[in-house]
Amino acid sequence: MHTPHQDEHYKKALYELQVELVKLQRDLISSNARVLVILEGRDAAGKDGTIKRLTEHMSPRETRIHAPGKPSSREQTEWYFQRFVPFLPAAQEFVVFNRSWYNRAGVERVMGFAAPEQVQEFLESVSPFEDMLVRDGLALRKYYLDISRKEQKNRLNEREDDPLTQWKVSPIDASAGKKWAAYSRARDEMLRRTSHPAGPWRIVRANDKKVARLEFLRDLLETFSYKGKSKKVTQPDRKIVFPWSEAAAERLEP
Repeated sequence: MHTPHQDEHYKKALYELQVELVKLQRDLISSNARVLVILEGRDAAGKDGTIKRLTEHMSPRETRIHAPGKPSSREQTEWYFQRFVPFLPAAQEFVVFNRSWYNRAGVERVMGFAAPEQVQEFLESVSPFEDMLVRDGLALRKYYLDISRKEQKNRLNEREDDPLTQWKVSPIDASAGKKWAAYSRARDEMLRRTSHPAGPWRIVRANDKKVARLEFLRDLLETFSYKGKSKKVTQPDRKIVFPWSEAAAERLEP
């Protein structure tokens, strides 16, 4: 729980960061930029709330959120990345993927929705695919929100009890705790094999939702150059958000 003083600090800091996001988007639109932000993470890690704070004051015309659902029977027969390509950004667009093609390396792998050879093919092909997008001018940012097993259990329980969040409850949630170790192994291999120079992973320690949101926004803004940028506001806490590396992997929840 946050104290009233902490809540006031959060609101002030969030406002300042959202002002920076508006500045950034104005600059991106004027330069015809194409931006794709990928958010992955544990179940109940806070992706929805983070995305809400990221986009709530951005231009609805140039901002899109894509949350991939269960693939159709037709999509199951396509080249895997084909179902995501229509949602990639065009000029001036800022697109957020609330989960992404990395479903294949996470939930599809752990739940057995993808065959082992499909998972390996994905892990081998995703970096060249992203590299191709970046070479074509797309600005790619990839974040993984990590929480502890205890925090996940608390949040999933709260989700079931809250009538406003019960729509989030799914059969996948029920397996999250039981398959914690399998998700950890899948996460670790995904990060190790798919963090590359054109698309590095960045980790957000998200046990405290409000702190995680602020530091995510600071880090995201820090990665862009734009007119009128306030460097004072966009300095992330590297204890909370940091680039993935073999050494940094030890800071992830086992």
